[in-house]
This record gives sequence, C-alpha cells and structure tokens, in this order.
Amino acid sequence: MSGESTYQPNNGFTKWMDTRLPLLRLAHDSFVDYPTPKNLNYWWTFGGILTFCLVTQIITGIILAMHYTPHVDHAFNSVEHIMRNVNHGWLIRYIHANGASMFFLAVYIHIFRGMYYGSYKAPREVLWILGVIIYLLMMAAAFMGYVLPWGQMSLWGATVITNLFGAIPLVGDSIATWLWGGFSVDNPTLNRFFSLHYLIPFLIFGVVILHIWALHVPGNNNPVGISVKSEQDTVPFHPYYTVKDGFALVVFMILFSYFVFFAPNVLGHADNYIPANPLVTPAHIVPEWYLLPFYAILRAVPDKLGGVIAMVGAIFILFVLPWLDTSKIRSARYRPLFKQFFLIFVMNCLVLGYLGAMPAEGVYITLARICTIYYFAHFLIILPLLGLFEKPREIPESISASILPETAASPAE
Repeated sequence: MSGESTYQPNNGFTKWMDTRLPLLRLAHDSFVDYPTPKNLNYWWTFGGILTFCLVTQIITGIILAMHYTPHVDHAFNSVEHIMRNVNHGWLIRYIHANGASMFFLAVYIHIFRGMYYGSYKAPREVLWILGVIIYLLMMAAAFMGYVLPWGQMSLWGATVITNLFGAIPLVGDSIATWLWGGFSVDNPTLNRFFSLHYLIPFLIFGVVILHIWALHVPGNNNPVGISVKSEQDTVPFHPYYTVKDGFALVVFMILFSYFVFFAPNVLGHADNYIPANPLVTPAHIVPEWYLLPFYAILRAVPDKLGGVIAMVGAIFILFVLPWLDTSKIRSARYRPLFKQFFLIFVMNCLVLGYLGAMPAEGVYITLARICTIYYFAHFLIILPLLGLFEKPREIPESISASILPETAASPAE
C-alpha cells in the first residue's frame, strides 16, 4: 500500500485545487512516489504498454467513426474512402487495425506473466478477476470491430459466431434474433455491432481504473512472489519504473511500427478485402489470430452446444483460477514442477492457436481435442494436485535478500 501521502503543493493554484479536487495528489501518490518492489523485471512493463494500446485504440477509433458509414450498402466503400481519400486515413486505419493485434499480444504476455508469478493469488484475487473482465470486453470489442469493414470474413464470421447463441436451450434463438435485429446477419446487425464496438472501449477504460485501484490496495506482486516487508524492498515508481516502462514502450512501438508501415495486412485475412456477399461462402471461415485458440476448442467438440460450453468454459475458468491453484507459493521460480507444467501449458495454447487456423478435419481435429482436454486438465487437475504434492524450493526472507543475499545476511554495523 502507498501509505501516507507525501504530495506537497508548490504554488497557489495547486494548493487551491488540492483542497477542492486533489487530482494532482492522487496522480503523485499513484504514479510518482508510489513505493514499488525494487526487483520488478521487464515482464511488468506490459501494464503501461497496455494502457498505451487502449488510449491509441480509443483515439484512432473516434477518428475512424467520423468517416465510417454503418450500413451494409456503404460500409465497405466507406472504409475504402478512409484509406484513399481521407487525409492520413490509411495511417489511422492501419494503426487501429494492427493496434488490436498489438493490444492482444501485450495482454497475452501480461496474462501469462501473472500466471507464472502467481499474481492471481491472495490478496490479489479481485485484481485478477477485473483483469479477466477487461480481457472479455477486449474480445467482444475485437469481434465486433472485425465485422465493421463488411468484407466476406466480416459477414461470415459474424454469421458463425452469432449462430452459436442458437445452441442455448430455450432462449438461444431469441438471443440470436435480438443480436441480428432480424432473422439473419444484415444491416441492423451491423448497426448494433458498430454501436457496441464504439461503447465497449470506454467500458474497458472504466474497468482499467478499477484494476489500477485494486492494484494499489495490496501493491505489486514481484518475481520472488513475497510481500514487501520494509522500505528497503521498494523504490519510488518515478523515476525508476517510468524510465524502465518508457524504454520498453519504445521497443514495443518499433514492433508496432513495423506492422503498420511494412506489413499492415499480414495479420488480416485476404477474404476481408472482398465485399460481403451472403450468397458466396468463403472456403475457410476463421476469426482473427488472437481468438484462434478458443475457436479450436469450439470445433474440437462434435456437439454444437458442447462446443459452445467448452469455449465459454475455457474463458470463464480463468475467473476461478485463484482458488484452483492450491499452492501457498506464488512465484514459479520456487516451484520446479509447476514451471515445467506451465511451459507445457503455454505450448498447448500456441498449438491450439495453430489448429484454430487449420481445417476442422483429420489429424487437426484429433490434435485439437487432445489439446482441449489438456487445457482443462491444467486448471482442474494439475494445479490442484501440484499444490498438494509439489515440494517447492526455499524462498528468501525478503525482496532485498533475494537481490543482495550477502548484504542482507550480514548484520548492520
């Protein structure tokens, strides 16, 4: 926790504001003088990178919405108008389109880092749950945004995913009809998705504020996975981590810029550059790359309702992860067996992503079923049993002792 505020207003205006609306005090205590564990590595910089991605998506999205026409007869052409006629429209659109992929790349690294270092364990369960809610909202916004260009993959991707709601007993057909605004994917569907796609990023921003608030109550986790025990274990967030986060952001922006300027369409699907045609079905309907693991899980189950349950369960199981992992040790650094199973789990997720892009037939569907079983086994079998039978390594007494064990062990003179 940050403790007592150290903010000191230094002029008349800041003193006047501090007694009425202490925003500067809040910013100072949260992002300047906030005591942060001194051993955070570069995996912790993705929180700041994700904030940058969110702000970028909101700004570019607002600009694109000024020129986009949410109508099935004009949507595709309005996107072409943005690309060809709007000043720097091609740049704004490519930043927004590739920004979604960069957003998910960063969030997956952020999630796997949290799983590796046990950042979901007590007292950070609510922090983790809020993060999963952000992830769900991101998936919804990305799916709806994929529909807006109204190309072939937009139309048929929307058709496949919305039809899944029809598998829900009793109310499924009614939900699908409500989503469509009719009896098939058409203009009312596009209008609904455009409205929700515009709204959801602001909901994400609100949950991010709660996420940061929940972070500041127990404080940051760290690579050692033990709590802060003294002031020697921490450093102020500024300048130490602002500089570190800034450097990581620059490196990330170099990768981002490569896709925007040199390979802007490589992460998309060629069929989405063909105007939507409800009479012609693409040979192979796939979502964007960041949704492919769950698409593979969906197709791995031969029953439609079972596939939907498996896909939804694969996401919602993350909500109960803090209670499935029975180990008292947070960090994988001191859990040799968990470290091995975690690496297998990451590889399993990557294979699921590959299988999601392949045809649902032959060896691909067999491998998808094996990987799906292992995905759920990791959470429901492996994690609970590891906490009971794994023998962890000895953890250091403090964060400072893990960094400078010789100094920490010697008595002060």
